[in-house]
Amino acid sequence: MRKNYADTRHGQIHYVEAARSGRRDGEVGSDTAVLLLHQTPRSWDEYREVIPLLARDHRVIAPDTLGFGSSDSPAEPWNIELFADGVEDLADALGLTRVAVVGHHTGGVIALELAARRPDLVTALVLSGVPYVDARRRDEVSRRPSIDGVPISDDGSHYQALWNKRVPFYPADRPDLLHRLVADAVRVQDRVEEGHLAVNAYRMDERIDLVRAPALVVCGELDAFSLPDVPKLVAHLPQAHTATLQGVGVPSVDHDPAQFAAVVTEFLGSVSADPFG
Repeated sequence: MRKNYADTRHGQIHYVEAARSGRRDGEVGSDTAVLLLHQTPRSWDEYREVIPLLARDHRVIAPDTLGFGSSDSPAEPWNIELFADGVEDLADALGLTRVAVVGHHTGGVIALELAARRPDLVTALVLSGVPYVDARRRDEVSRRPSIDGVPISDDGSHYQALWNKRVPFYPADRPDLLHRLVADAVRVQDRVEEGHLAVNAYRMDERIDLVRAPALVVCGELDAFSLPDVPKLVAHLPQAHTATLQGVGVPSVDHDPAQFAAVVTEFLGSVSADPFG
């Protein structure tokens, strides 16, 4: 895996890239380019174990969403369209003309927006743990407590508060996964909740019908946040398949990277013998 930066209209975006052995760095070949988009408040690190598995067959690029990880943090309010701008500019900067986009939670909403605005670019779409955001959900979520938002304290107790907020969504026997999330959240500081707010403000119900790419809607069987919305997404995606990941919830990507990568690989292979040929 190699790290690099690309310029976008909102600042520099950091990304990690890997490809099967024998390729030259940055080479664009006939094989699939796969973009991996992470959830809030993570970074490319969410896909750390997935990247080598997918790179056996594909060129894999995992960016830090603008505002997260090592990417620049735009001063203006964040929204899904701004996040998608960054991914679109990254693809253009790397000379990518056809890509599969895999997105988890917030990353999946960004992926959907990219597929809606750039059907010429996105030829396969994987939505992992993605909620269906319509007027009803926007209203319901607006009345719920924040997911990651905690007041910044001088004594560092907000780190414990963030940990406590996320504990119910993470497996008790894998504290390492929660350590990784909190480490990423620390870098975002007082804007950590903005990714979630961007998801809830997004007009998905007005954009999803523009998606033309074959799609896989995948969700962990323990992800009570998004699993009920799988049928709603499928109803709006004309070429949609579904998969349920066993034994995992919200952190399905890094909880069971082998299972996640296997489902993605199978889907990309099923689109056609050469999904991008």
